[in-house]
Amino acid sequence: MYSQGTKRLSRIKSWIQDLIARADRDICLEPDEFACRRGWTVTRAGFGARRYRDPRFDQLKLGRRVAEEVS
Repeated sequence: MYSQGTKRLSRIKSWIQDLIARADRDICLEPDEFACRRGWTVTRAGFGARRYRDPRFDQLKLGRRVAEEVS
């Protein structure tokens, strides 16, 4: 009897987690596609939260570092 209740709770938990994941994807679909078209990296930072990064910032940092070494 105990295992039946545990299985049901497990299925409910799985269903809720799937529902949350789908909602998260739907909420962030447009901004994620926008970022991917521009070659940015997208890092999921929580429900409905993303970090978008343009890899060209790394080139700027490297350019500053080289300029400081040459000076």
